[in-house]
Amino acid sequence: MRGLQAQLLLLLWGAAAASAMPTVPWRVACPPRCLCQIRPWYTPRSSYREAATVDCNDLFITSVPPELPEGTQTLLLQSNNIARLEQGELGYLRNLSELDLSQNSFSDVRDFGLGDVPQLLSLHLEENQLSELPDSSFPGLGNLQELYLNHNRIRSIAPRAFAGLGGLLRLHLNSNLLRTLDSRWFQTLPSLEILMVGGNKVDAIPDMNFRPLSNLRSLVLAGMQLREISDYALEGLRSLESLSFYDNKLADVPKRALQQVPGLKFLDLNKNPLRRVKQSDFTNMLHLKELGLNNMDELVSIDQFALINLPELTKLDVTNNPKLSFIHPKAFRHLPRLETLMLNNNALSALHRQTVESLPNLREIGIHGNPLRCDCVIRWVNGSRPRFIEPQSTLCAEPPELRRRRVRDVPFREMTERCLPLISARSVPPSLDAEVGDDVELHCRALAEPEPEVYWVTPAGVKLLPFGGDGRLKVHSEGTLEIRGIQAGEAGLYTCVAHNLLGADTRGVRVSVNRSFPLGPAELELLVVDVWPHRVLLAWRPGLNAVSSNLTWAGSAPGSRLGSARIPAGTHSFNVTRLRPDTEYRACLRVAPPASPVRVACVTARTKEATRGALPWGQGTLVTALLLCLLLLGVAARAGSRRESPGSRRESSPGAAGAVRVVYPVQPRGHLLTVEVQAAPLEC
Repeated sequence: MRGLQAQLLLLLWGAAAASAMPTVPWRVACPPRCLCQIRPWYTPRSSYREAATVDCNDLFITSVPPELPEGTQTLLLQSNNIARLEQGELGYLRNLSELDLSQNSFSDVRDFGLGDVPQLLSLHLEENQLSELPDSSFPGLGNLQELYLNHNRIRSIAPRAFAGLGGLLRLHLNSNLLRTLDSRWFQTLPSLEILMVGGNKVDAIPDMNFRPLSNLRSLVLAGMQLREISDYALEGLRSLESLSFYDNKLADVPKRALQQVPGLKFLDLNKNPLRRVKQSDFTNMLHLKELGLNNMDELVSIDQFALINLPELTKLDVTNNPKLSFIHPKAFRHLPRLETLMLNNNALSALHRQTVESLPNLREIGIHGNPLRCDCVIRWVNGSRPRFIEPQSTLCAEPPELRRRRVRDVPFREMTERCLPLISARSVPPSLDAEVGDDVELHCRALAEPEPEVYWVTPAGVKLLPFGGDGRLKVHSEGTLEIRGIQAGEAGLYTCVAHNLLGADTRGVRVSVNRSFPLGPAELELLVVDVWPHRVLLAWRPGLNAVSSNLTWAGSAPGSRLGSARIPAGTHSFNVTRLRPDTEYRACLRVAPPASPVRVACVTARTKEATRGALPWGQGTLVTALLLCLLLLGVAARAGSRRESPGSRRESSPGAAGAVRVVYPVQPRGHLLTVEVQAAPLEC
């Protein structure tokens, strides 16, 4: 996020402002090929001055020109071949405030003879060949406020390398060869306000590593190898306002560490392999103004209550995340000052109206560059409050008849009020390789109206509902399946199902373990578990891992009707009811798993003969329970029965006050049993 980086690097603003101001000649005896001018200059504390400047940049000289004007305040020697500066060589420049020796050939800090330049405020040594900093590397520079050592080859820094620099405000150590950060470096820098140590191959930061830097305002830890931030790594940074973790290896938001810096205003987490922004990842950061979550190749979702109670947040930048397909309708809560929401160039099919309505001060929103579905979920765009950034590029991707139309041009009446779930193909990879013992996360997200439920089906056909599982396998409400310590036998096809009242969508992930994947599905077998006069209980193996599975059955008698049922994924058996006694039936199960051939299994079963006078299973029990309930309540009951013709209808109607008539079919040949109960006002 460029805006955040500008906040982190205040110096760049000063330099840009200075370069835009005019220069005037400084009429002194100027060294050959150099320029002597009065130029604008901003001090390390951003105060404007006019500085007598000698510019000897890019001359390929090997030593400092002699007899420089004694009033020189800024000496620029960038991009030369200088390798040594003799002690006292610049001692006569009593007003020297800034010295730029960047892009030269220094390899040892002991080659700088600067102990007699007491007024020096800014020293540039970047892009040299320095490899180490011994104790007291910069003697005699007690007034130094800026030190640039970035882009060298520094591998080691002694604990007291910066001794004597108690007034230093800015230290740039980025892009060196450091492997660790030592808190002892900072104990001699109590005034430091800006620290840049990014670009070093540091993979961990010890607890309280920056504790001596109580005045630090900006910390840049970009371009390192940080995989996690310990809970107390940032403790002691009471004045910190800007923090950058740009381009690291963080798989989770370091939320506990962030709680140690309550004054934080600008946070840059761009270009990290975060997969999810989870619930409460950003909570109660009471002064945060800008947050960047851009360029994350693995980010899939922003979950429910991920950003909550951020009363000062004004800009949220979440762009260029190729797999970000889901923002929970309740992802944002209590963000009263959010004005700008940037969501462009992600994989979002929609942004729920609840998300927008929860942001009362939202003024502009960018959602261009997303495969938007112009259906019920995004109806809010018609007459919406926030202004669209690049409305000409905010286009529909679905349905086909609206493709390439501008979202704002789609009439409200053409968008349905309800819509089917749609799982983003970018949120669910087609395959995943794991090793035995790995923790595996499979992400699946869908938006619809009504809000869909998401569950998973394992290769064994086990249906895993949100918050269900055995501890090792767990499904979160947003749709992530977690497998702790996956085993070789758990390889196979995992299917995500998102469904609501209107229908379902499915996606499958082929998970291999130790590069092993089942060669093919086991043979489907349909079994008869039990038989009754009016029903047959069927089961199958292996379990189903497909939502498009159908069971059909038909009797052998002439005129038998064909029955069918859709079998939900994860179901292991089915009770076929309303059958005729003593009749042969044939049932077939058809399974069409994702990316696998269709499988069909059939079985034949014959229902039992009916026993005269017996109620079908369950109905006698129901009547008994009803009578017992009424009896226990002290209700006087009487019952009678009569036979009716086979064509009689069931009845359920009140008779006298409190009377209920319950009619059940009785074997054989569809006769009915009527039970009439005189009930008191009390009910069971």
